[in-house]
Amino acid sequence: MEGLGELWEAVMDDESTEARELVSEGVDPWRPLYGGWSPGRLSLAGPTPDLFTRPAGERGLTEAECATVREGRRLVAALGTFHHDGTGLACVAGIDAQEAVRRLAATPADPEDLDELLEDPYALDMDESLHIVGVTTVPGGCVVTQPWGYAPQMPGVLATLSAGTYAYGLYANPKSGNQGSVARDGHIEGSDLHPGGAPDRDDTPEEVLASYLYRYNAVAYACAYAGLRPTDARAVTGPPDTWVELPRRDHGAINRRGPAAPR
Repeated sequence: MEGLGELWEAVMDDESTEARELVSEGVDPWRPLYGGWSPGRLSLAGPTPDLFTRPAGERGLTEAECATVREGRRLVAALGTFHHDGTGLACVAGIDAQEAVRRLAATPADPEDLDELLEDPYALDMDESLHIVGVTTVPGGCVVTQPWGYAPQMPGVLATLSAGTYAYGLYANPKSGNQGSVARDGHIEGSDLHPGGAPDRDDTPEEVLASYLYRYNAVAYACAYAGLRPTDARAVTGPPDTWVELPRRDHGAINRRGPAAPR
């Protein structure tokens, strides 16, 4: 239907006035578009759930979807707003910082080298700065962070961390935008993803809802994908629980299988 895409975008952007105008022009807000979601049903998860009159028989949000919406709002508020261009993350489900360090065979960062690095991360050679990452335990798992580089998202790092569990990797590339990866049980299942962006036609209902709740917020999307529930942004922005040095080996090797499966 003509105008349905525009209505979807208006709902995604919380443009209630534009959305109502499109409906007044005859666009049906309850026609499904992405992953079984219609603009009308998606609006029930937003700040104006009464945006459209819901027809008799049109289902509302399920209990599980309501819980997802509540957690999404809490997570976005907890993380707040901060500059994250150039940051690399690995959000790992079900393991704490100590276990992440053990899996990575990482060692404590040298205090003097760390002080120099933190003073100006970009003054050092990348071969040196990429080996230092922060690790922090959060409710639901842990976060491996590097505010100046992509190391946590390297395939070898993600694969190692995801043994027996799953992880979402993010690199906020200052030149090309947010880049996401999914690892599960030691294998890379998805790469070149776009966390915080618009949903795709073949997304699952859960992925469409996540795209709405975490639009323009790649960090929150990465945390939510891994089921992490941080109470603030410290795991991302620092200071982490511990700074460690990764072993000097090739972390770019890929162990890949199939597309990313829904959680």
